[in-house]
Amino acid sequence: MQRTLVLLKPDTVGRGLVGEIISRFEKSGLKIVGAKMQAPDEVHYHHHYETISKLSSRTGEEAYQRNTEFMMSGPVIALVLEGVDAITHVRKLVGSTDPSTAQPGTIRGDYAHMSIKHANEQGSSLPNLVHASGNAEEAEQEIKHWFSAKELFEYKTAHQHLTS
Repeated sequence: MQRTLVLLKPDTVGRGLVGEIISRFEKSGLKIVGAKMQAPDEVHYHHHYETISKLSSRTGEEAYQRNTEFMMSGPVIALVLEGVDAITHVRKLVGSTDPSTAQPGTIRGDYAHMSIKHANEQGSSLPNLVHASGNAEEAEQEIKHWFSAKELFEYKTAHQHLTS
């Protein structure tokens, strides 16, 4: 089984979409093995977005700053999800990073619409609801950054009890 990190961003929390989005992950067969609400500081986000995923290096300092300010604008809910090919599965459920190109039926396609172009023109962050790990190496580093080993759980779901 594979694990991945998902962050429900401040726009998800603020819009009251937490339950709806978590439900989508669970209904697709993913298991929650870690969950918590946090309001991290800039140091925490710098490690997440620059040390691990190189956001500033890829998109520029201005985009990094806007994103970090947005992430610190309210609490986030961090999840560790587990399942077969969890990273690819979650990214498919979440949809394109740019909500304007996300397909209907994806989280971003159904609940977000602002484009990267519009956000850049307005000098604002991109409210796209969810962060999802991009690959296995990133997922491993992000999970360790957001969760201690004691905060991750091993258990069988009702479905797993039926097949064992």
